[in-house]
Amino acid sequence: MSWLNKILDSGRTHATGGRETIDPSRRLFVGAMTTAIAAAGLGLGRPASAASPALSSFGPLKRIDAGVLSVSYAELGPADGPVVILLHGWPYDIHTYVDVAPLLAAKGHRVIVPFLRGNGGTRFLSPDTPRNGQQAALAVDVIALMDSLRIDRALLGGCDWGARTACIVAALWPERVNGLVSVSGYLIGSQELNKAPLPPKAELQWWYQYYFATERGAAGYARNTRDFARLIWQTASPKWGFDDETFARSAASFDNPDHVAISIHNYRWRLGLAQGEARFDAFEKQLAAFPNIRVPTITLEGDANGAPHPAPASYAGKFSGWYRHRTIDGGVGHNLPQEAPAAFADAVIAVGHT
Repeated sequence: MSWLNKILDSGRTHATGGRETIDPSRRLFVGAMTTAIAAAGLGLGRPASAASPALSSFGPLKRIDAGVLSVSYAELGPADGPVVILLHGWPYDIHTYVDVAPLLAAKGHRVIVPFLRGNGGTRFLSPDTPRNGQQAALAVDVIALMDSLRIDRALLGGCDWGARTACIVAALWPERVNGLVSVSGYLIGSQELNKAPLPPKAELQWWYQYYFATERGAAGYARNTRDFARLIWQTASPKWGFDDETFARSAASFDNPDHVAISIHNYRWRLGLAQGEARFDAFEKQLAAFPNIRVPTITLEGDANGAPHPAPASYAGKFSGWYRHRTIDGGVGHNLPQEAPAAFADAVIAVGHT
């Protein structure tokens, strides 16, 4: 695969003062070429018609009991390769990484992409387990998955909820993390911090958080889950021209019987309107102190992210180890790994080489 390495290397960025910018024309060329090449080489692609190209697919998924969950996940690449775990956000699913995973597998990584609790085929093992969406619960899920798969250490990548989860695992269990790629940076939060009001424009961006705080909002999300998710996709990535088939591929994941409960609890917990579980109290106390992340890290941001997100300068100091930030140009929105898969994969490879 030396010729593929050369193509990937040609898309690398140059750092200036810790900040890197992707050239959009190079990113688009490299992204299209490497995604097609890697997918074809791994048998992931299907013949496409001229009118409607076929969507990428993970193929058969795997399943394992881990902690309180039976986790459904995709796995690509050699079983003995360095492990990369990729975590999706809300309202998205594992297809956030459907074009990233084959690129990393082609570079020799063992890539694992799990459905988070409340999504896709992941299920709770007991009907009595609280349908808890608090931040620490999702992080403990990742550690439980690693333990069940007998993975001592992994490089973590995440977007949205997945980025927050990856940041938490890196902060609380650095001995389990080889490196981190986080879209929109340091996303660890606390209920106490969320008590503080934001400027009006920032509050407006969080309209759905307040909608979910009401019973009307919970009923509305349950009744209109797919329409709601499509609206979030459109506002969070205003320049991403995803088609109906691309959306439907992910929207099927929201049919999970716990999806609505987990989603509503997550946003209510943030505002202190829902309780967490006592077994996570010690972790939340640590997170409320906003611990530094000292594992090698690259943070990424799209230049057209329409979702609420902090400015890169505001969180740079939270990464105390090797650290770079990259801004991805070319109209890239909130779902960065799916919109710019080559740029995300390149960041993972770069962190892995530190």
